[in-house]
Amino acid sequence: MAMNFNAKEEVDGQVPGSSGVGGAGVGVSVAGGAGVKSRKPDNTAFKQQRLPAWQPILTAGTVLPAFFVIGLIFIPIGIGIFVTSNNIREYEIDYTGTEPGSPCNKCLNVSWNNTPSCTCIIHFTLDQPFESNVFMYYGLSNFYQNHRRYVKSRDDSQLNGDNNSLHHPSKECEPYRTSGDKPIAPCGAIANSMFNDTLTLFRIDRNETKYIRIPLTKQGIAWWTDKNVKFRNPTGPTKDLAILFQGTAKPVNWPKPVYELDKDADNNGFINEDFIVWMRTAALPTFRKLYRLIERPDNLRPTLPAGNYSLEIEYNYPVHSFDGRKRMILSTISWMGGKNPFLGIAYITVGSICFFLGVVLLIIHHKYGNRNNSADIPN
Repeated sequence: MAMNFNAKEEVDGQVPGSSGVGGAGVGVSVAGGAGVKSRKPDNTAFKQQRLPAWQPILTAGTVLPAFFVIGLIFIPIGIGIFVTSNNIREYEIDYTGTEPGSPCNKCLNVSWNNTPSCTCIIHFTLDQPFESNVFMYYGLSNFYQNHRRYVKSRDDSQLNGDNNSLHHPSKECEPYRTSGDKPIAPCGAIANSMFNDTLTLFRIDRNETKYIRIPLTKQGIAWWTDKNVKFRNPTGPTKDLAILFQGTAKPVNWPKPVYELDKDADNNGFINEDFIVWMRTAALPTFRKLYRLIERPDNLRPTLPAGNYSLEIEYNYPVHSFDGRKRMILSTISWMGGKNPFLGIAYITVGSICFFLGVVLLIIHHKYGNRNNSADIPN
């Protein structure tokens, strides 16, 4: 009795008082005055958790077929992808020059704006022909383009041709925002560190007396959206880029201003495709970027026949200071892109695991699934 009486006193004592939100709510409700909204959720199926639910019942008849079906689908797909990837021709040359016997060792300590440029030549042999169009990449290692401050060090408005941003770049570009009292175009650390080695490919005839230069296509290597939407040159009363970029300075590490990147007006300035490709930052410290295209001359001859070749490198890009490495990669592609065996291996692995688990569970079910589970349990 004492417990019930005390509880009643506690509730009654909250009616006239104002201490506590719960007490005030009870008091108003009892008094029947202006209402404070009740904390009780609305009486709906959603708020009262009465919605209909569906839950699968996992039985041997549903789980075992699922494992076998996944295995039978994934394994052939993985084998197909793996074989397709292995059929892609790829040849890679590391021309960093850290080895004393490397032809590019003499250029190892080259610096930005090195004059004259250091040139080295590497000879190599293709044992098998490259039949279809060949994609020529440059690759860098130990270069962290994904660093937060590096990624942010650009002005997209300036790159999109905004005249105001051209002369007043974003503060995100610091310390590559201005040079002296002139704004840098393009500003930022990404543009300042643009790759600037020049790669030239030659085929050596059978007599090793004649070097035939391989034509390299420099347009069509950037994404269409980048070339036509994200990157634009500034506009004005003239199409002369030297006048449009007047009053700006070149990036610190560049040997020449942005309006002298190419003699072709459709590939100069901010819409230069080498520049656009570089500005799309990589997610990993080891990456490759498309440098040139080698188009197949006709259907009767391979793009790059088997034989001896020579790679001439105008070595301008320093990587030795951060223990980086540089590579040149020649590669064909397929319907799934470039050479990448990981996807095929992943499909084969997952399919094999599922098929193996299906067999194990089938054995367990066959051995123990028909047992009589109605045995009496001792008290």
